[in-house]
Amino acid sequence: MANDPERFDTMLLAMAQQHEGGVKDLLSTIVGFLARKTDFFTGGKEGEWEKVVKDTFYAHAKKAREEAEKIKKEKDEAEKRLKDIQQRKEQERLAQDFEPATVTEITDQEAAKMQEDIEKDNKMKSEEGSGEGASSDKESDSIPDEEDDPKEKGKLKPNAGNGCDLENYRWTQTLEEVELRVPLRQVVRPRDLNVIINKRHLKVGIKGQPLIIDGELDADVKVEESTWVLQDGRNLLVNLEKVNKMNWWSRLVTTDPEISTRKINPEPSKLSDLDGETRGLVEKMMYDQRQKEMGLPTSDEQKKQDVLKKFMEQHPEMDFSKCKFN
Repeated sequence: MANDPERFDTMLLAMAQQHEGGVKDLLSTIVGFLARKTDFFTGGKEGEWEKVVKDTFYAHAKKAREEAEKIKKEKDEAEKRLKDIQQRKEQERLAQDFEPATVTEITDQEAAKMQEDIEKDNKMKSEEGSGEGASSDKESDSIPDEEDDPKEKGKLKPNAGNGCDLENYRWTQTLEEVELRVPLRQVVRPRDLNVIINKRHLKVGIKGQPLIIDGELDADVKVEESTWVLQDGRNLLVNLEKVNKMNWWSRLVTTDPEISTRKINPEPSKLSDLDGETRGLVEKMMYDQRQKEMGLPTSDEQKKQDVLKKFMEQHPEMDFSKCKFN
């Protein structure tokens, strides 16, 4: 504690606030105190006090320059990492947008069969038009209302970025990453911030003040690809790279209120721009997410159950009553 260089900061800040002339007036007060109450200028050899002042000021000036260079280097590295990640994502998006389309040739017989199926489908729709109202009522009765689902009660509707707007911060998400914006309500420097990103834990705050965020993340993140940067001295931007890129987060940290991932909008306009294979993968992920939340089997689990059921039907002579299936 005796060697703590910041132990008198509170006292000196209080003094500095009472000097309208700034640092010059503050120094004048301190030097005047040394002249009036000590033998600083008269107790030593000729020129000794000048050497002490010079050495002291130069030593602290060197530390200040080193600290400023360190902060600038850290800021430049953080901005470079953020820029690299954004450029990589943009390149991936462009690669998807300009991926060449594939054409599959079909025979004349297959084309005729497809046309016949289309005509049959249109005919069935026209015949069932009169009973459409009744059938839609039955279907709506069979589909559980999200508002009536006990698992959905109390969950918030996602914001426009598929995240949540909270009192002290706002977060949004894509399948690849989570973006966190924290308004700091005061001008700070990067070194004044306390930002610690771990695989499953996040701490965000200003040094010397209670943490704004201190909790377990909703899922694992890639620490080496997650970055933060201070914008305009007042806004903190944190980018968290998801490990599992097939899952929507229902909250940033476990102490936050949950959002309904069933109401997430994956930007259909962009979804339609994807190639067939990627779009199918995203749609399958969304279906599996909804199935899990309703306690129902995912598409892969359903396929396994169908294969097992078919096998049991093909082998009625076998007794499965004592078998246990996961």
